[in-house]
Amino acid sequence: MSHKSKPFSIKDCDLMALATGLLAQNLRELRDRVAQAEGQSLYYHFFGGLLRPTFDDPDYRNDFAIWADRFLRDNRLAERLGMLDPLQYRDIEDLRYALLDVLEERLAEEGETFPWAKSGQEFYFLTAQVVVFDTGLRVQDPHELAALFSKLSTGTVFFHFIEARRRVPGGKDDFTFWMEGLDDGYGDLCRRLAQVDYYYGSLTMLRDELTRVFQEWAEKSSRITKTRA
Repeated sequence: MSHKSKPFSIKDCDLMALATGLLAQNLRELRDRVAQAEGQSLYYHFFGGLLRPTFDDPDYRNDFAIWADRFLRDNRLAERLGMLDPLQYRDIEDLRYALLDVLEERLAEEGETFPWAKSGQEFYFLTAQVVVFDTGLRVQDPHELAALFSKLSTGTVFFHFIEARRRVPGGKDDFTFWMEGLDDGYGDLCRRLAQVDYYYGSLTMLRDELTRVFQEWAEKSSRITKTRA
């Protein structure tokens, strides 16, 4: 169904972390808790770090790999966990199975000598509720969005380009879904957005990359329009 002339409503968001009661102090417990945890908790530990303020640049993107590196002191496990790309999996359950495979493989290698974290350094499973805010900003077409993009908050980028993929049919981002419903053809811009990696950099880096994509498209579109005129 087309949503011709419908403006794009720009939202912002934050993640409200909530305790689940699950924790792990060693590799075996981590395996068991990953099997038990709700999908929203696994999502938080793979994506929540993008929105949490940090004062360092971790070598790994997901919380499981960071914990294995810092507190289990198991570099081999951390590297394997860090290689898990959540974008490669159809849904959170497929990601859970892949995560379990890594943990069980490492347990088989270690036998009964699997690593433990010190008391006070346990892995606490959290879940999160997405809190959404309406910024009041509206854009009528992608050209307006291109001019505005560099000023968007990282929460806005997270909500519309990452979190959206759990809401939008086909796992698309909000920008692409909106443009596909407009009468004018924005296929080239949609294809460019589909090529953007939204996981392995910070949200600031992602905003910069999306700004570049939108602005390059807008400049090219303007040149074509002038040529035709």
